[in-house]
Amino acid sequence: MILNVDNLWVLNLAGVEVWITETIFNTWVIMLILIVIAIITRVKLRNFKVVPKGFQNVIELIVESFDNFASNSLGESLSYISPWFFMVFAFVLSSAWLSVFGIRAPTADWATTFALAFATFLLMLFMGFRHRKGEYLKSFFSPHPIFFPLNLVGELAKPISLSFRLFGNMLSGTIILTLYYGLTPLFVQFGIPALLHAFFDIIVGAIQTYIFVIISLMYIRNVAS
Repeated sequence: MILNVDNLWVLNLAGVEVWITETIFNTWVIMLILIVIAIITRVKLRNFKVVPKGFQNVIELIVESFDNFASNSLGESLSYISPWFFMVFAFVLSSAWLSVFGIRAPTADWATTFALAFATFLLMLFMGFRHRKGEYLKSFFSPHPIFFPLNLVGELAKPISLSFRLFGNMLSGTIILTLYYGLTPLFVQFGIPALLHAFFDIIVGAIQTYIFVIISLMYIRNVAS
């Protein structure tokens, strides 16, 4: 595992250089894995049974658990956007857990976490205007129009703080593991790293995934209800 984000290829498209970094490549790998899992799941569930068992029971448990979690966080009127956050949850969690196999987590790159947080920000604006319309716009000037700059900065700070929270926690694990591999002799790089990966990639990764999603859901609920 290395700390720097390597640039793997440079593509020249119509005179414009397009850099394919390690983050982009690893994101593609994770997306491919998730797509394959989704296809396999869809094929296996073609013969849907009223009384689930086995594989269908596991999938229904996962989907219903997240749907209940999103519904409790958003409220029933906003729960229709939960599939989007299920995708975000799956991607962020996969990014953390696949680090166990030496794949540098895309979420340890601020470009990735900011893109996810910015998507939440855009969805927050859309839901605010859709459900509250002029009242949401008016909230930027509350309690007095003089507070508009502060209210605007407060809204713009949300995706930045959200992105840095996930990025900082994922990068910290990458830094610690990189230092361990770089500063210790080879004979102690077996066994102990497994404990570090279990803590930073599995446990911290799951916690940070939950925090990122729950804060995103709370942001949207606050502006849309």
